[in-house]
Amino acid sequence: KIQKNFDVAHIKIDQRSKRVTEVIDTQGNNIKTDLVIYNGDPTYAYQHLFAGMLNKPISMKPTWLTQYSMGLFVLYFGTTRKYDEVAHHTIWLGKRHKELLRDIFEHKNLTEDFSLYVHRPTATDPSFAPENCDSFYVLCPVPNLQSGTDWHIEGPKLQERIVSALSKSMLPQLEQNLVADFWMSPEDFRTEYKSAWGAGFSIAPLFSQSAYFRFKNQDPTVKNLFFVGAGVHPGAGLPGVVSSAKVTDTLIKDYLNSTQT
Repeated sequence: KIQKNFDVAHIKIDQRSKRVTEVIDTQGNNIKTDLVIYNGDPTYAYQHLFAGMLNKPISMKPTWLTQYSMGLFVLYFGTTRKYDEVAHHTIWLGKRHKELLRDIFEHKNLTEDFSLYVHRPTATDPSFAPENCDSFYVLCPVPNLQSGTDWHIEGPKLQERIVSALSKSMLPQLEQNLVADFWMSPEDFRTEYKSAWGAGFSIAPLFSQSAYFRFKNQDPTVKNLFFVGAGVHPGAGLPGVVSSAKVTDTLIKDYLNSTQT
């Protein structure tokens, strides 16, 4: 059974057995459980979902996992014409490279310039848009919410700059053919996906936060609590996330076998 719109408020852990016993939503409804697999941001889970339910500090997360990945500004839109010359995947590089990365990661400044990833799924599957139309999303790396950026103000401005830049380059007359546009900012990643600081890829992929050093797929103390996704071993990105699922699957099987012997 898939139960949708169950907004989890707490994951209850029995103090004596150190096992997850139930999941409680924001309305006070609860689901008894033998184990939990959490596929969201581990930082959010450790800081909020277990609060007040452990004989430990409010967070069980390792103290060295403190650096968060960049934020993402994602612009979705359709066009009333086709751009057949545009491939399924395109990297659109701005004039600055190292300096832009420093602004995003070190200084946490939202600058006027940018680099983009442009995704055109209709290049492979025309059913993504009506006949003689196209479908796109554009991903723009930006600072996460540690920057203090007000996205209600800066979001529309950034969309305008992106559309203007693409219209002058790989998507001629985009401004005249743009339809059904909307965007997501780091603020949406925080509210919709419960991502700490609105980060697009959980904790940053530094050496000290990658692979073995990342969040564990099975909690070291609460043995029936498992994690999967970008924030855990081995790391973010589609290959990393799929690999984390395989690791977690193996750990769950081992755990279930150990409880049956």
